[in-house]
Amino acid sequence: MTKRINKQYPEDFKQEAVALVLEQGYTIIQAAASLGITDKILYSWASKHKKQA
Repeated sequence: MTKRINKQYPEDFKQEAVALVLEQGYTIIQAAASLGITDKILYSWASKHKKQA
């Protein structure tokens, strides 16, 4: 069995990814695909951002 390794992303990358959705009108699925990340991870980042705002 292979052990999963969680990839760590820099905070500025996360902020830019969320900005694509909130400020530039991308859907989460579109933004995630263009950045090469899963939509699940971007949903999580966007949710955390909305709670902090």
